[in-house]
Amino acid sequence: MRYAAVRTRAMSPVVVALRAPRQVELIEAPSRELGPDEVRLRTLYSGVSAGTEMAFYRGTNPYLHKSWDPEQRLFVGGEPQSIAYPLLTWGYEEVGEVVEVGAHVDVPRGTHVFGTWGHRSEHIAPASYLARRILPIDSEPVLGIFSHIGAIALNGVLDTSVRLGETVAVFGLGVVGQLIAQLLRLAGARVIGVDLLAERRHMAEELGIHVVLDAADGDVGQQIRALTHGRGTDVCVEASGFPRALHEAIRSCAYASRVVVLGFYQGEALGVFLGEEFHHNRINLVSSQIGGLAPELQHRWDRARLVSTFMQLATSGAVRCTDLITHRAPAADAANLLRLIDEQPRSVLQAVLDFRDAR
Repeated sequence: MRYAAVRTRAMSPVVVALRAPRQVELIEAPSRELGPDEVRLRTLYSGVSAGTEMAFYRGTNPYLHKSWDPEQRLFVGGEPQSIAYPLLTWGYEEVGEVVEVGAHVDVPRGTHVFGTWGHRSEHIAPASYLARRILPIDSEPVLGIFSHIGAIALNGVLDTSVRLGETVAVFGLGVVGQLIAQLLRLAGARVIGVDLLAERRHMAEELGIHVVLDAADGDVGQQIRALTHGRGTDVCVEASGFPRALHEAIRSCAYASRVVVLGFYQGEALGVFLGEEFHHNRINLVSSQIGGLAPELQHRWDRARLVSTFMQLATSGAVRCTDLITHRAPAADAANLLRLIDEQPRSVLQAVLDFRDAR
């Protein structure tokens, strides 16, 4: 779906502000002169997250109601909350072009750079920020908005510890699930995709996933056992954020196998029955979150390697990303796009804000 561009008076730079839950507006933001070792980036595209970002939009993110204690690594109640409205720095992943450089910087203007700086038309960064974040000159610029979500997906695949020839079921074929499924296939796994939506199952088939199942069509756990000679999958990945999908993923695993959990659950996880297959089949639940890597990988992998590795796969075409974009809107129409994701989440896969005219 594409929106008609909304003409606004000239203003530069601008930022998409979240004033309060479901209250979005485009406002002017201050700019400044560059330092000698800095670059100015003009944002081209900004990706919208249907998980983390929408939790801020809806007001359900735990950071809005509790305080995160980094020393104890606990959420604790009471004031102050870790994050409060208005949010001027929210956003997920962006791509921009270099339009100005400081006196000590030797980077060509027009260079395309990906990273995370929020839904804003301009970003000033140290020149060192560009290291490992420059898109190849012949790459489609919008690929840059997959740098963060792709690193999340790759981290999830590393957490599966999948081996050549194993079978993995991916529950939830949103953007994360679609990327994980493709990466698992590249790793040599047989991939079963599970989702309620026919459009997402069809997309997974188009992207090369071996088997797709309708989550509403009978007992998925039994179907998966029929596909695996009664054994169950070697690993399951839960990427939907729905507790009942997590329970079905637990049911679908082989004895003493693992479920890697990437879903961002809001509130209580009702519908997970830990006294059933989880208990009797000794299932190992692994939380995969981009804030860290598996301990056994930390001496070789870090966040920068996750990002650069995924982007190499994306720009080479080994992982197909742009197929996942279903909605684009000019930045001036951000409020309508976010409302659509909130009210009709099943109609949207990857949404993108276009900042090229937002100045």
